[in-house]
Amino acid sequence: MRPRTLRTSLATLTASLAAAGCLVAAGPAVGPAAAQERPQRNACSPAVSLAEYSDALDKTTYDGTYVGNLSALARDGRGAVAALSDRSALFRLDARTLKPRDVTPLADENGAALDAEGLVVDRDGSYLVSSETEPSVRRYSRTGEILGRLPVPDDLRTAPEGGARANGSFEGLTLLPGGRTLIASMEYPLAGDPADTVRLQSWRRTGHGDFRLGTRYTYRTDPGLGVSEVTATPSGRLLVLERGFTSGVGNTVRLYLTDRPGGGTALGKRLLADLADCPSLGATAGQPQPNPLLDNYEGMAVTGRTEGRLDVLIVSDDNQNAVQTTRFLRLRVRA
Repeated sequence: MRPRTLRTSLATLTASLAAAGCLVAAGPAVGPAAAQERPQRNACSPAVSLAEYSDALDKTTYDGTYVGNLSALARDGRGAVAALSDRSALFRLDARTLKPRDVTPLADENGAALDAEGLVVDRDGSYLVSSETEPSVRRYSRTGEILGRLPVPDDLRTAPEGGARANGSFEGLTLLPGGRTLIASMEYPLAGDPADTVRLQSWRRTGHGDFRLGTRYTYRTDPGLGVSEVTATPSGRLLVLERGFTSGVGNTVRLYLTDRPGGGTALGKRLLADLADCPSLGATAGQPQPNPLLDNYEGMAVTGRTEGRLDVLIVSDDNQNAVQTTRFLRLRVRA
């Protein structure tokens, strides 16, 4: 979704960017033994540290396409990360440098643009993309052709057809380990639901490889926040980004860990970090923020492990706005 604010950009990992002055790193990694003796370096919390951030892609173009409005990330194998724009463009970025490798335009069945918000790279290399326009989940080939569409319950459709608010439905999308369960998260409550309760719809893969509707879960947000992304961990739990914006104050962005889906329909959660508590590492903001590192963070992917912690990549949606930033964060998370 495109909230009124949010400025995001991440520093990632490359000697060439560092030489160009684009990389802001957190310093040497702390080994497990040292971490037990002293606080985690560049800690946001006991569970999360900030490795680096990068604004290198902010307000840039690639092959004539604006590199921004990024709303989802997914590990794409072959040394790449897929980055989805909510303006119907799918980028493949080098996983190490974040430099774009290619871009693929996406569209609906009528050739119209999507409000694309969630992304999964399936095991066959195809892309599952959620749009909050209807909402919908479509499957696309590597070259952008529509291969199919998943069923969506009527009550999750955007009003007046269903109970979802406009720009408030399928904001997150993730595939659990094993590849048999797909989960889409609503950003905001359905009409008639409590103000702090959002729905997560699952699908189960059949023996033929397609998906059928599965269990629906509930998740309780902090007051005034919505769910901007969900990402499965290797253990089968979910990392959840909760996000909000207050005019004149800025963004609130918190990272939570849930129970494993399947143990019950109401998912419990544990706070891993409030990103306002992370070190800014010299980041700047074009609008008021509790921490200049903050922006409109919408995309998240687990990209690997480092010394027992998950490597988590997060990106912000700049809304193609002069006071917001396309910013990547690389976090190390003990989940």
